[in-house]
Amino acid sequence: MEDLVSDDYRGVTALVTGASKGLGRAYALELARRGARVILLARTEAGLRAVATEIRERHPGTDAEVITGDLAAPDGPERILRELRDRGLTVDLLLNNAGAGSVGPFLGRPLGPQLSTVGLNISGLLTLTHTIGAEMVARGSGGIINVSSTAAFQPMPYQASYAATKAFVLSFTEALAEELRGTGVHVMAAHPGAIATGFFDGTTASIDERLADTPAAVATRTLDDYARRRAVSYPGRAVNRLMTWPARLLPRTLVPRLAGGLNRRLRLHEVVDAV
Repeated sequence: MEDLVSDDYRGVTALVTGASKGLGRAYALELARRGARVILLARTEAGLRAVATEIRERHPGTDAEVITGDLAAPDGPERILRELRDRGLTVDLLLNNAGAGSVGPFLGRPLGPQLSTVGLNISGLLTLTHTIGAEMVARGSGGIINVSSTAAFQPMPYQASYAATKAFVLSFTEALAEELRGTGVHVMAAHPGAIATGFFDGTTASIDERLADTPAAVATRTLDDYARRRAVSYPGRAVNRLMTWPARLLPRTLVPRLAGGLNRRLRLHEVVDAV
């Protein structure tokens, strides 16, 4: 893993979570293009099979494994880890991409999806990282990419639970990277901004695709940054990184007011489930 260059992931087995659509699909396709063997993980088998077929059609001879499982379920991560062991699959690169987020006023939205967000974005990520990361350290090689968000850098009214989970991912990833420094295992956080995906599907909220990056562009930049052994990646347009600085410089009490004002202009305080 130490000899990777930006366009070559040959010999690497990469596990991509949330691989059936959106950014996860883009990561899987880009890894396969660069020569990696890809393990596709998500809840929906049909979507994963479609991605696996696309990989094999685009890159004949490239291997794509399919594992279905729910990282948000209490026993989901352990069942996934068991299947990896049963199939004899060794992961060289763990790409924790799967994520979900509730939108709208915290008290005005159902609790269930917000608890599921915590289970997926935090508990599922922690469980996979703990087991697979330990195996990497024992081998003295490997890598972990945790997909966080520019939302991680400030509290976000009307996306309160989502931003809080991404703040956890940011803090956890930075700490783990330091713990594993010198072990041969490289850990990197990726902080994309808005991406043109179905992130808000099922609600009345929407993403303005004119202001969003494409999944393919984000995947390409993330994997380039990882191959160059960067500690952090801000894939997408340059303004994404710039927008993380006000929260670091302004008074803490001011930051959520500014973020709340922005989200009210986007009418996120009025979000309801789509009919």
